[in-house]
Amino acid sequence: MTKPTLIRFIHPDSGAGARVGLLMEETVYDITVSFAWVSMWLRSSANRVQEAIDDLQKATEGKKSYPLSAFDAVPAKGIPHLLAPVDTQEVWAAGVTYERSRAARQEESVDGGDVYARVYQAERPEIFFKALGWRVIGHQGEVGIRSDATWSVPEPELVVVFNPTMQAVGFTVGNDVSSRDIEGANPLYLPQAKVYTASCALGPGIILSPSDEWPDATIRMNIQRDGKAAFEGEVPTSRIKRKINELGSYLGRSNHFPDGVALLTGTGIVPPNDFTLAAGDVVEITIDGIGTLKNTVKVV
Repeated sequence: MTKPTLIRFIHPDSGAGARVGLLMEETVYDITVSFAWVSMWLRSSANRVQEAIDDLQKATEGKKSYPLSAFDAVPAKGIPHLLAPVDTQEVWAAGVTYERSRAARQEESVDGGDVYARVYQAERPEIFFKALGWRVIGHQGEVGIRSDATWSVPEPELVVVFNPTMQAVGFTVGNDVSSRDIEGANPLYLPQAKVYTASCALGPGIILSPSDEWPDATIRMNIQRDGKAAFEGEVPTSRIKRKINELGSYLGRSNHFPDGVALLTGTGIVPPNDFTLAAGDVVEITIDGIGTLKNTVKVV
């Protein structure tokens, strides 16, 4: 039996606006009447995560339901589709958590990237802001590459979702799109390389799996260009250097997330240095047991 998955969706038959659903065994149950926002459920899960998951399952009783296949569409007005599984949450990211990421940051840096080697070994991880929930792109939406960048890449990542008490409640798939040439010119440009319109995608939903252990899974990425494979790569989650509770502890220090928070946990898949994303590319990221996130690229 697959684990319950918290999603957000649009369906004309359910009324206007975003809906909250629980996906169980390929069926989506509309539980908006009980939990109108993901943030409502995350707040309710503080110090009672498993009980709150049980609440979600009870909320499906007698509710309208749809087959998951009904939402397999590119987002468009009047068409059922999935939304990013966050609403009022912030999305943050951890960097240089894989050895390959450390090496890539050094390769792109014009000054040799000693700063990345040091943070990889340091006690304090690199953690930075990525996006507000309302700006996050969902499954089958369009992710963006900067018009003023010359070297743009997707960064496929496992995402941990924390509630307001910084308890991990589940996981989703993330794409931390980045401008490597901008960050490589100077690490102080990282916000411009990372934070811009449509630079973050999450989905398709939050697999509810409260755990302080990384799921034993492989992250795979496939990039299609003009119908042909332009890049493929994979990495096991066992190569993440940091631990979930370690990242959560540093993220929550001197910081409070009343509606919960999603944390991208770094990438271990790095395309070759001569590769850059182009408009029309299709990026597909799959994590075993978590799901598949698919997005088309556009210039913003």
